[in-house]
Amino acid sequence: MSIADWPEGEQPREKLLLKGASALSDAELLAIFLRTGVKGRSAVDLARDLITRFGNFTRLFAASKKDFCEMHGVGQAKFVQLQAVLEMSQRALKEEMQRGDALNSPGAVRDYLQLLLGGRQQEVFLALFLDTQHCVIASEELFHGTLSQTSVYPREVVKRALHHNAAATIFAHNHPSGVAEPSQSDRLLTDALKQALALVDVRVLDHFIVAGARCLSFAERGMV
Repeated sequence: MSIADWPEGEQPREKLLLKGASALSDAELLAIFLRTGVKGRSAVDLARDLITRFGNFTRLFAASKKDFCEMHGVGQAKFVQLQAVLEMSQRALKEEMQRGDALNSPGAVRDYLQLLLGGRQQEVFLALFLDTQHCVIASEELFHGTLSQTSVYPREVVKRALHHNAAATIFAHNHPSGVAEPSQSDRLLTDALKQALALVDVRVLDHFIVAGARCLSFAERGMV
């Protein structure tokens, strides 16, 4: 049965208009994006296949073009569209952070970091540079590493903070393993960065660890 043959109130687009986007399942939301299915399978069926293949939206968004296009029924055009949607979402969240005090918008900060880092298969160390009002000046991916470790150089972080004339920073890195708990090296790195940045009067406000759908805050743990 095609989606067009479903009861009107259960068709994804009509359901969204009637009940709002939050009422839709992951597969129904993705089906609206896909628009059409393939012979013998509706857009919702195809969406379910994609979610089963990648596990969740985070991993789907992070999929390479090769992995995405290996799925029957989607191709390069859909991959390009998905990347455009992802980039628009990241920019919207970044704009929200830039409009006001990042500490008063913890949801936007977490959402931005999870969208950016949650599905990465390689460790990435990122810094948000903030002004005296804690508005975000810039977001930079400073270091990239292997699946097991990332080399982060405090001197380079200080140079970037001075470049942006930042008054404060928020750090984040991902754990591709899916374990959000900080390691001893994470704690030592945070302390080293705090000490180095204190010499140029730049505060470290927080350090987040992103592990899939989880996002741990050092500040909330009393570790900053």
